[in-house]
Formats: sequence, C-alpha cells, structure tokens
Amino acid sequence: MPIAYILTPQLRMKLKQPLGLLIKGSFAETMNRFNEIAIREKPPQIISVGDTVSRNLVQNNILPHLMIVDNLAMRKGTQSFSAKAEKMMRIKNPQGTITAEAVQTIQEALKDSQRVKIVVDGEEDLLALIVILHSPMNSLVVYGQPYEGIVVVKVTSEKKAEIVNILKDMENVRKAK
Repeated sequence: MPIAYILTPQLRMKLKQPLGLLIKGSFAETMNRFNEIAIREKPPQIISVGDTVSRNLVQNNILPHLMIVDNLAMRKGTQSFSAKAEKMMRIKNPQGTITAEAVQTIQEALKDSQRVKIVVDGEEDLLALIVILHSPMNSLVVYGQPYEGIVVVKVTSEKKAEIVNILKDMENVRKAK
C-alpha cells in the first residue's frame, strides 16, 4: 500500500477552510439547499465524501454517483447505511495520507456507470482532494464541515488547479521523508 501523499501540519490548517461553498444549518436545511443547487446546476455527477453527508443525501433521495465512507463520524463509529449503490469497493487509507490504491480506486469508480460506495479502512477526509481532481467538470463534490454544515465544491479547471498545488505540497513532503 504505497503512500502517494502525506498531510503536513501547514496543510492541515489550510484544509480546515472549506474548499467550496459552506452551507450552514441543520441536516434538513443543508440538504434542502444542496438539492436546490443540484437542480440548478444539473451536475454530471454528485460525489459525497463522509458518512454523515452521504447518509443525509441518500435519506433525502439524492443519490450520489460515488460515496466514500469510513463508517466513522467525528472519529466515532457509525452504523453502516443502505447506500443504494450497485457496487461496493474497499480500500485502505491511513489517517493523514492518500494511498496510491485510493487514487486508483477513485479514478475507477468515477468512470463506472454504476453507483459506487467505497468503504475506507482508515480515513476518507483527504480523499475529497482526489475526487475533485478526477471528477468530470461541473460535478458537485459534497463533504461535511464539522459542527457547521456541508461544503459543496463545483468542479472547475480553477478548482482542479488549486487541488494540484495542494497535492504537489503533499507529494514533496512524502518524497522528503
């Protein structure tokens, strides 16, 4: 399981800031607002990263093309939920890293015509970066922002360029170790 990227303390602080639009509010409020955005934007794909946001989307009949979960919410175990995914994949991805396996699996899942649920042994948070980088243009990537709400990232060439720079910083740290 080769490590492709390692999180630095500086990037940890930077990534606490939302990568896209922060929608604050209750589960119901954030899901209503996200649904409005999805109807308006008509994204080619919706991708969710995180257990709580994925569960809330499914419970609100918003079915992501790809869901990435680790069966944890705020580092505490959660119940697995019926994902309405046709395909399930499992990967290992230790906390604070992105593995080559995770990158490859996400790329495959995004190209798959079926709905996919990836269950991560480890941590899924940083995988939002890989999802944004490899998702089709104008897709919507949604992840949870602890104690605040959800973050919606519209995939654009500018956003992909921002992610490439973040990943370069993470790759340089790995190479230096």
